[in-house]
Amino acid sequence: MRFHRTPVKLRRPLRPGANGASADPAVVTDTIEEIVRLENKDREHMGFSDELANKITAFSGSMLFVWLHVAWFTFWMAINVAYLIFQPFDPYPFGLLTMIVSLEAIFLSTFVLITQNRQALAADRRAKVDLQVNMIAEREITKLLEVVNHVHEHLGTNPVHDHEIEEMQKPTHVEKLAQAIDEAEQQMDPEAARGPESAADTDA
Repeated sequence: MRFHRTPVKLRRPLRPGANGASADPAVVTDTIEEIVRLENKDREHMGFSDELANKITAFSGSMLFVWLHVAWFTFWMAINVAYLIFQPFDPYPFGLLTMIVSLEAIFLSTFVLITQNRQALAADRRAKVDLQVNMIAEREITKLLEVVNHVHEHLGTNPVHDHEIEEMQKPTHVEKLAQAIDEAEQQMDPEAARGPESAADTDA
């Protein structure tokens, strides 16, 4: 069973920025609509279990959930402590209530983990897209610097020889950059760079 949702469309006109200038509405709208289509695609491919886990997680994180439990626990304890009307079915220390709450906690934690795993996959994909966009932008900027140098040569002007500009024209290798970051962290704080050996070693 799958849920199909109507894609979200932008209807509000874009307003100018704080400085009075506004970006190209068509470009901005196309970019936002592409992001919305990507989010809608994820929602449309969600199964019944994912949709159920999302709804339960959202409800368990609301104040309504808290107040319902406050009312439930108060009523349960009141009818099992006061010997006024009938014999209590779960006398103190409320063993049955403890078992029910423990089972509820197990199921709720499972639903939360399901939601977090799906969100982690989406966040990982967004991080990969960000990395790819940054790499493309870096190559475009490098190419732009080369074009500027060619313009200088064509006009016969003497370009400024800047060591930083020459380094910027070289391609950036992500693997070497990540290795350089790891080496810098090792030199500054070896223990933090190594990380905890297990989840039990992390500080609360």
